[in-house]
Amino acid sequence: MHPILNLIVQIIDLYIWVVIITVILSWLITFNIVNTTNRLIYAIMEFCHRATTPALHPIRNFLPNLGGIDISPIILFKAFSALPPN
Repeated sequence: MHPILNLIVQIIDLYIWVVIITVILSWLITFNIVNTTNRLIYAIMEFCHRATTPALHPIRNFLPNLGGIDISPIILFKAFSALPPN
């Protein structure tokens, strides 16, 4: 059972990195530092968006409208940190 838990922890760690990449890329796109007409950037952003939307969308529906600020990744990080360690 212990190897299965280690695998789950590794998958959650990888997913956290995908969420972090999504947040950073969204900031870079918002401030026009990178452009989505670049096919590589577009492909990375599309993958990250498709991977994180199922987890972040229910959180976004629950939160009140805060204008342009999206704190759903922070709440997702807190939920993952509440999981018991190995």
